[in-house]
Amino acid sequence: MYWKVKRKLEKHGYIHYEISNFAKQGYESKHNMSCWNQEEYIGFGLAAHSYINNIRFSNTENLYNYIYSSGVLDDTHIRIVHEKQNKEDKMKEYMLLGLRKIEGVKISEFKNKFVDNPIYLYREILNKLVCEELIEIDIDNIKLTNKGIDLANLVWEEFV
Repeated sequence: MYWKVKRKLEKHGYIHYEISNFAKQGYESKHNMSCWNQEEYIGFGLAAHSYINNIRFSNTENLYNYIYSSGVLDDTHIRIVHEKQNKEDKMKEYMLLGLRKIEGVKISEFKNKFVDNPIYLYREILNKLVCEELIEIDIDNIKLTNKGIDLANLVWEEFV
């Protein structure tokens, strides 16, 4: 069913730009793409989520605490830290998120961001996934194959 819908959408001018989304050219979700590119964002308001300086946090769901916090973001009554990432966590997440995009992970962008080469860092995982025909690697891209799209959770598990 997925592949039938994909063909029909593409026939009507939609671009498959990430594993679960299609859009007309220029109408891709900026929010989703910024998440898959691991960009920072800040949420304002009750229960809003943010990702800044390798820390994921949310604002409290408690309206009273939120209103009376005086806008102090590091107030433990309103800010709930969900994750603090180190470099290794961030690199693995970059791979996982990047593999949500149909174009995959650009090796050159990974190197620019982290200095390290993902082909070397994840050589055992990548070799396994290539042998299982779940990903393909070219000069500057690591991306899911059609089989990999169908079994993407198996690929992403390798980077968790």
